[in-house]
Amino acid sequence: MADLTPTPDRPGLHVSKPSPNTPATGSAVCHCGASATATGDSQVKALVEGYTASHGPAHGDGGGRR
Repeated sequence: MADLTPTPDRPGLHVSKPSPNTPATGSAVCHCGASATATGDSQVKALVEGYTASHGPAHGDGGGRR
């Protein structure tokens, strides 16, 4: 399987929760240069909400690259 972790060359949001008994993990990289990681269900939820509200699609340029 391909590595789905976002990078500056491939910005985006990646969330993983392999099983109900493991904590979620998440990482985000925006085309503007911002990046973040989170571990734990509530922290990953906050990461997703923050990324969608302030980065990625929120920039209004359709996620275009610099």
